Amino acid sequence: MSLLDDNNAQGELYLTDLLGIAASQGEAGSVCVAEDWLELQGVNTRAQCASATDTLRRRVVEHWMNEGVSFEQPEQTWVETSVRLHSDVTIGAGVELRGCTDVHSGAVIRRGSVLEDVRVEAGALVKPYTVAQDAVIGEQAQVGPFTHLRPGSHLESKTKVGNFVETKKARLRVGAKASHLSYLGDCDIGAASNIGAGTITCNYDGKNKFQTVLGKGVFIGSDTQLVAPVTLGDGAYVGAGTTVTEDVPPGALAISRTEQRNIEGWVARKKSKSESS
Repeated sequence: MSLLDDNNAQGELYLTDLLGIAASQGEAGSVCVAEDWLELQGVNTRAQCASATDTLRRRVVEHWMNEGVSFEQPEQTWVETSVRLHSDVTIGAGVELRGCTDVHSGAVIRRGSVLEDVRVEAGALVKPYTVAQDAVIGEQAQVGPFTHLRPGSHLESKTKVGNFVETKKARLRVGAKASHLSYLGDCDIGAASNIGAGTITCNYDGKNKFQTVLGKGVFIGSDTQLVAPVTLGDGAYVGAGTTVTEDVPPGALAISRTEQRNIEGWVARKKSKSESS
């Protein structure tokens, strides 16, 4: 090995040069037959690299199938070697499992989802096209479709995070729900609380991040803004369209929208004015 040099166009060390070196020194050679020729395939082009990568991908998937994991379309699934899967897990087509992702028995990961460093606990359902990183999805929780779990998201058991919901450093406690169209950042959502569509936690003032805390059984109406730091007590209700800037006591209703006004005949007068101008 010490006689190898990189005096070539690529500036690389070639193990195959050892044969010529040994022969020039009168050394006897022998042949070793590999059990699988793929172990010795060269990787000198991008096409060859892709081929070797696909070989590794296929072997990893086959290993997990032999361990009791179901793949709906094995040829379209990517599982890194650092990933851990348990028996009776189901993996859909086009799924990517990366890093230290750990998927427990009975969990289902549907089509197109990408998970990196995520723990998926028993019986959880990850619906199509969910993207998650450095997160926990609890037992029998449901996530997706089209959900984004950013680092620090922790969904406890039987929680639900639905389509077009983004979370970051958010903990949803047992049975909490955010079914659609919300941003939940730097927050702790109490057990059995319900987050209405269009709700956002306003956690950033341009310089610092602040925490939003909801107690148990809190109900947040649609299109609500929770301006952190703010705390809502157990059982509190927030009316749709409210901007919450102060703490809400347990069992209280918070509502900040203006009273509705109906102006009779306004449309006809506007049209008449437009036609005459």
